[in-house]
Amino acid sequence: MLRLMPACVEAAAKRGLRVTGSEIVGMVPKKCLVDAGRYFLRKQQWSEGVSEEELIDIAIRSMGLSDLKPFDPKEKVIELKIESAEPQKSLMKMNLREFCNETLSDSPAPGGGSVAALMGALGASLGGMVANLSAGKRGWDNKLEYFSDWAVKAQRLKDELLSLVDEDTAAFNKVMEAFALPKGSEEEKSARAAAIETATKYAAEIPLKVMETSFNSYELLSEMAEKGSSASISDIGVGALAMCACVEGAALNVRINLAALKDKKFAAALLKKVQQISADSEAQFGKINQIVEGKLSKS
Repeated sequence: MLRLMPACVEAAAKRGLRVTGSEIVGMVPKKCLVDAGRYFLRKQQWSEGVSEEELIDIAIRSMGLSDLKPFDPKEKVIELKIESAEPQKSLMKMNLREFCNETLSDSPAPGGGSVAALMGALGASLGGMVANLSAGKRGWDNKLEYFSDWAVKAQRLKDELLSLVDEDTAAFNKVMEAFALPKGSEEEKSARAAAIETATKYAAEIPLKVMETSFNSYELLSEMAEKGSSASISDIGVGALAMCACVEGAALNVRINLAALKDKKFAAALLKKVQQISADSEAQFGKINQIVEGKLSKS
């Protein structure tokens, strides 16, 4: 697709013509449009660290896919068509008010685990924002690729943490489903106890994954604190605070699930990981905060 469009434009120009639009017959994999969006951003010398939704929109506009007739990604992109055909309730489809209302309600989920993952996603988003702003800073043209690469990494981290917002709530629901299993006979009691143990282990593993993913985001925030635009240093400070809160919040959710486990060896192993990540997180936050405070004091 990336080779075809420029070739058509070139062939038309040789004949004194201009390509005014294009059309995809049938359906297309999402990756094709995402890659096309990145290609056109590179041509325009802009950062590639934008969301998949924006990359698809850039590809549609750049190739004139809606010029001849409307191009609906939900109808033309294979993965989006499948998603729309099998709608699932997702916290990430809610707007901010709906998410807060759902959290505030008397339903136990979403709870602290999902909120912790969201804080991590917001922290990564702030790091990515500074990368994108720095990539477009006047006079920093030679740093475009460096900051663009970090913005792309920020998008990946943000997406991973957002998926864990839903996954944490799904894990909690699995525990509730296990508790709802019948317990009339001894066989049913045994099956129910095994299901509860398995579901609780999974419910502990998800916030641990949140901790691991958010900890990996400190590198992004550290780089942006040191080398990003100093005008955005306060945003890095907020991002680091959000990331630290994410790690500690997720740690609490691991621990509360570990307390309910009968497999003490499994619980001890996860607790050791939690303690190590928490200690490393505190150290990383301290380093970033020191840079932030240093730059703020000079402003």
